[in-house]
Amino acid sequence: MSNLKINTEKKHKISPYLYMQFMEPLSATDTSVDAGWDYTENKWYPSLIERVNELSPTMVRFGGTFAAYYHWKEGVGDFKDRKPMINHCWGGIYSNAVGTNEVVDFCRQVNAEPLLVVNTESDGFDCWANPKNDNSRLGTAEEAAEWVDYCNNPENALRKGNPFNVKYWQIGNETSYRICGNTGFKLDEGYDVTCRFAEKMKIVDPSIKLIGWGDRSYDNIKWCKKMSEIDSLDMLAFHHHFGADFYDSPLNGTDYRLNPENTWNLLMDGYKSLDEHIKTMRADCGNKRLAMTEGHFIMQGRNRNEVLSSWVAGVAYARCLNTIMRHSDVLDIATMADFFGNVWQVNAILIPGALKWEHFKPYLQPVGSVMSLFKKHQGEFALDINYNGTIDAVASATDNKIFIHIANTSMSSSEEISLDLGGKKAKKIKMHYIAENTTTEVTMLNPDVFAYKTKEIEGLNFKLPAAAVAAIEIEVE
Repeated sequence: MSNLKINTEKKHKISPYLYMQFMEPLSATDTSVDAGWDYTENKWYPSLIERVNELSPTMVRFGGTFAAYYHWKEGVGDFKDRKPMINHCWGGIYSNAVGTNEVVDFCRQVNAEPLLVVNTESDGFDCWANPKNDNSRLGTAEEAAEWVDYCNNPENALRKGNPFNVKYWQIGNETSYRICGNTGFKLDEGYDVTCRFAEKMKIVDPSIKLIGWGDRSYDNIKWCKKMSEIDSLDMLAFHHHFGADFYDSPLNGTDYRLNPENTWNLLMDGYKSLDEHIKTMRADCGNKRLAMTEGHFIMQGRNRNEVLSSWVAGVAYARCLNTIMRHSDVLDIATMADFFGNVWQVNAILIPGALKWEHFKPYLQPVGSVMSLFKKHQGEFALDINYNGTIDAVASATDNKIFIHIANTSMSSSEEISLDLGGKKAKKIKMHYIAENTTTEVTMLNPDVFAYKTKEIEGLNFKLPAAAVAAIEIEVE
């Protein structure tokens, strides 16, 4: 039996943006943004909006590597006047049908805060700034400031209608990484460029929140401490793509199906590298908050490995989300998925075909199902929690409700759990949970296989099924 004891004294406030989703046009690699856009009706497909509302993201980030060669003015104004662009990282042509207005409209429809990534002098990569067979794609501080003005200035002449009031902006994306066989800015260069961009953007709108790049470089040079000295930054960004250690493991290709127990054991340890990465960042971030603006497993195999469609990944991601919550005293933005598309298994939502046809419906991947479950049953303040046994748990509270996010880390055995509410009396307890065989995989033929169930719990003892993920909702007197 696991004894789970909660200290009901409220701690720090938890940011609502720990359930962010990341939207990047991936063109020939994964149709992503284009797959969700109805070019005939010139709007987002209603079935996608419906599924995204089920996922219920609190923030949507638009950008990624794509931002390093994106000129935002090519994606505003009448569609017939928009200039298509080569998607240099991901292949193919991006139509620019979805630009600033459409991204903000999407966010408003799903009640999410937009986060825009600016072209920061192509992050120092000449392959993006001056690509073959194209004009210069270098982004300037002036261009970034004009984008802020377009979004937030009520008198902007280019934008029609009310201002968008976009509060969150990111300067630099994977600036310290190695791309195209080259490195981008060195640390001092990245510092100077970020200062210039921040100054120009803040002049236009001093109220905006700025996120600067702060992750370590490929040769392990730490950026965080130096970048934390920029007063105009509110947060420091980093990414965590974990799974490189699995490249020579049975998780390659479809081998994960051959030994489910070994697959389970490997993925259950996935959260450890995430925990270490966040600890490294927070040790050097000074008084800055942290933003993990990309995060997910990345493994070899079809479409970034189909093991991510199986329930074993759902439980592994639950442990990662609990890890994020344990660092919520310094972490303000986080995600565990790449949002939607019709190829990559790292997406929260998969689009199995043309949404124009009614029989093709978007569905949640295991990571999306768990993020939806946890986000919908989440408290406002963190609580301390102690436990033993085979579970992994975190706790939070809002007013007279306590929430526990819990995963059973045993793939074969249920766990009896005894609750200690620190002297509080429970009026009502509900368990919202997903419990499936670890080898079950979601497809377009069983799109709701990981939909959560709800049952009421009598007393302070309950059983958590094997390989289950649950959000326990406790109303206290």
